[in-house]
Amino acid sequence: MYSLIVGNLNYSSWSVRPWLALKAAGIPFEEKVISLYVPGSKEQILSHSPGGKVPILEDGAVTVWDSLAIIEYAAEGHPQAGLWPADAATRARARSLSAEMHSGFLPLRRECPMNLRRPPKAIGLSDEARENIARIDAIWSARQAGGPFLFGAFGAVDAMFAPVVGRLHIYDVPVSPPARAYMEAVMALPAWGELMDRARAEPWTVDNFEVA
Repeated sequence: MYSLIVGNLNYSSWSVRPWLALKAAGIPFEEKVISLYVPGSKEQILSHSPGGKVPILEDGAVTVWDSLAIIEYAAEGHPQAGLWPADAATRARARSLSAEMHSGFLPLRRECPMNLRRPPKAIGLSDEARENIARIDAIWSARQAGGPFLFGAFGAVDAMFAPVVGRLHIYDVPVSPPARAYMEAVMALPAWGELMDRARAEPWTVDNFEVA
């Protein structure tokens, strides 16, 4: 069984991505949570991976770090889970969108830090962040027919965008009706409900500080 090492699920968007992908796909894993904001946390993480960051997946002698790499590894090991579309061209588009999420949208990340416990409330946003939101809205609005998610059934690309669903919800960001329908579909997942329960129950809080 996989061992998935994550940070605070309330704050760590990168930890949420593989956690949600595995949960929603029904891929079993054991979980270890390392609080990111206490003395010794860096040393705990380094004992599992030289990268010094969460999430980390351990599969026997194999160690995989980085959210997208973990999802790719799980998809290869569990092809029946359907984390990527079966069609090669569609799969290429899903991977491109996942990579775009992985490396982009920095203004939005800076200005709308991850904090799933935050009561929804709007804030002022820069033009750059609004450009990010417009691009995300276009991606979500162009999802394929046949299901409520980006490529029909919930998959890797949806897991990559899921923290942004949380950000736009908690910062009460207006989006188009199709994008809102996508957000509602993600937040209706049983795995999302479990995530929110976990985030609310975490004992760790970061006073006067939120993280991207």
